[in-house]
Amino acid sequence: MKRIAFLGCLALACCGKKPAGQAVYGPNCGICHHGGSGMPGETPPLVGRVDFIAQTPEGRHYLANVLLNGLRGSFTTQGYRYNYSMPAYRDRLTDQQIADTLNWLIARGNIKPSPTITPAEVASARAQQGDPAASYQERQLLEQKQPLP
Repeated sequence: MKRIAFLGCLALACCGKKPAGQAVYGPNCGICHHGGSGMPGETPPLVGRVDFIAQTPEGRHYLANVLLNGLRGSFTTQGYRYNYSMPAYRDRLTDQQIADTLNWLIARGNIKPSPTITPAEVASARAQQGDPAASYQERQLLEQKQPLP
């Protein structure tokens, strides 16, 4: 009986509340990007890339724009070519939810200490009108400064 009680407690401990970013990521981003690893040649990976991009203010602005406005364009990352179209979440997610989601992905990367994105940075990006093509152009400009992973 003690063994069953122990296993029950262990199961409950493992099923605790998810971090806010992970909770938002699952039903919104996880459908295509899976756990953050993507699908080679189909959907780009996020873990191990988002943290690198988030190191600069321009990178954080770009990441916020991608979630707010979507992304449409062709690019190569980690040896795979993507002709990608991602939907906008401007009307579906709050600034806090976008920041939480990006910060959850950033924390799973290799850059330590992890950079962070604030809801205020997302709000600043939201104040500017954008679209998927503009996000792609912003990516191209970042790529010229430093190759993106």
